[in-house]
Order: sequence, then C-alpha cells, then structure tokens
Amino acid sequence: MPNSSSVSEFLLLAFTDTRELQLLHFGLFLGIYLAALLGNGLILTTVACDHRLHTPMYFFLLNLALLDLGCISTTLPKAMANALWDNRAISYQGCSVQVFLFVFFMSTEYCILTVMSYDRYIAICKPLHYGSLLGSRACAQMAAAAWGSGFLNAVLHTANTFSLPLCQGNAVDQFFCEVPQILKLSCSESDYSREAGIIAFSLCLIFGCFVFIVVSYVQIFRAVLRMPSEQGRHKAFSTCLPHLAVVSLFVSTAMFAHLKPPYISFPPLDLVVSLIYSVVPPAVNPLIYSMRNQELRDSLRNLMP
Repeated sequence: MPNSSSVSEFLLLAFTDTRELQLLHFGLFLGIYLAALLGNGLILTTVACDHRLHTPMYFFLLNLALLDLGCISTTLPKAMANALWDNRAISYQGCSVQVFLFVFFMSTEYCILTVMSYDRYIAICKPLHYGSLLGSRACAQMAAAAWGSGFLNAVLHTANTFSLPLCQGNAVDQFFCEVPQILKLSCSESDYSREAGIIAFSLCLIFGCFVFIVVSYVQIFRAVLRMPSEQGRHKAFSTCLPHLAVVSLFVSTAMFAHLKPPYISFPPLDLVVSLIYSVVPPAVNPLIYSMRNQELRDSLRNLMP
C-alpha cells in the first residue's frame, strides 16, 4: 500500500465522450440493473416466504440470487453514476473495495454453481440417498465453505494487488476496477508475475470446478437418457443445458480476461468480455435457474395479492 500512496484515485474507462451516448449507456445499464434486482429479488422473497421451497435445491438457489445481487451491485451503479455525471474517477479506497467485493462475489458464486451441480447429480442419479447426503447440516456446511472460499480468495487478490507499486499512471482500461487492468499499472514485470501467478492458480481451481460440473452433468444426461418418459427427458435437458451454457460462457470469458498476456490488449474486446462475465450472468440467472421452474412460478403466483 505505501508504494502506491502517490495514486489517490483511478480513472475508469469511459464508454464514449458523446453526451447523448453517455445517457444512452446510463439508460441501458439502469434497465439491466433493475431487471437483475427484480428477478433475483423475486427469487429471494419467494424462497424465503414459501416453506415448501425450503429444500436443498432452493436453498442454494437463494444463495445464488443473493450473490448475483451483490455482484451486479458492485460494478453497475458506479458505471451508471459515471455515465450520468460524465465522471471517470474512483478513489483508491473505492477501487480496492470494488476489487474485493467483485472477486468475493464472483468466486463464491462459482463455488455455489459447483455445489448446485452436485445437488442435481444426487437428485437425479442417486435419489434414494438424497436426504442422507444433502441434509440441512450438509447444505449449511457446503454453503459456508463456498462463502469462506470466496472471502479468502478476495482477501488474497486484493491484498496482493494493492501492495504493488503503481507507476504507469492511474487510467484503468475497464469500466470497473478489474485486477488485470490494475496490474498493467505496476512498475515491473516481476510485480505483475507475482499476482499473475495467483490469478493462474485461482483459475486452475475454477477450471477444476468446471470439470466437476461437466462430469456431474454427463452423469445426469446418462441417467436422463434412460428415462422412459419423453416429457421427463425434455424437462431435464431444457433445465440442464442452459445451466451448462451460462457456466461455460462465464468460465471462458473470465479465463480469457485474466490469463491473456498484458501486452495483448484491445480495449473494445476487453470491455465486451468483462460485460459478458460480470453483468450477463446476474441478469440472466433468474430466467435460467428459476423462471423456467414451474414449482417456483406457482409459489410466486400464490404470493401475489
């Protein structure tokens, strides 16, 4: 931290210098943000209020909705404020908080997605053991492990990133404080390599979780194909395939953003990639994981006056 004391604020990437387009970006981000708040808020309210949904699957879904709200609230409000007021600045402390919260929520969300794939695997492939393998205590322990892992990962990245000396200016080529973009401001390659090693280790763990998710869904698909009911097979595939699509999109874009060498930089592409893995999942997860669920829709209708 002392090595970077000369940097009191960072300048985030401006989408455009044209005032009309800035207001257009504000309106677009506001619409996405409100949709995410509405969708995830409805999930939280419905699962919390309907005792019939107090099952392991919906418990993890509640955690996912809470993480989606935290993730999108970490990046979009500041981007909207900057677009509305034609301002690019974010304080040094604000940037460090944004990095911590973003890494925390994204890491925890991915752990929860991994646990959710395990839940579906047990429910479909080993239904007779579902109650014993996914009791309330086991679910609480898995959720706590996910949140704890995300917290430790966030502390590690934040502490290491903001302990580096920054001498390449204070302009961040991203609409939020993203670790790889801040590393470009470090003074030496050795400083960058240290944090890059931590990022590579974290992404290897993410890739390991992704392999676990894929293997789980392969087993699920094998079990589904043996179902005698065509309607049952269609329902299972229509639920599982969108899950895999979102997880694959998240992993591929996140790995591209964090593993590519710093000298390979194309700001428009970096911006699109960051939007895909930071904004799209929180906005579309309510549709994919919840609104396609008949039981959840029925509970939501029952709660409506």
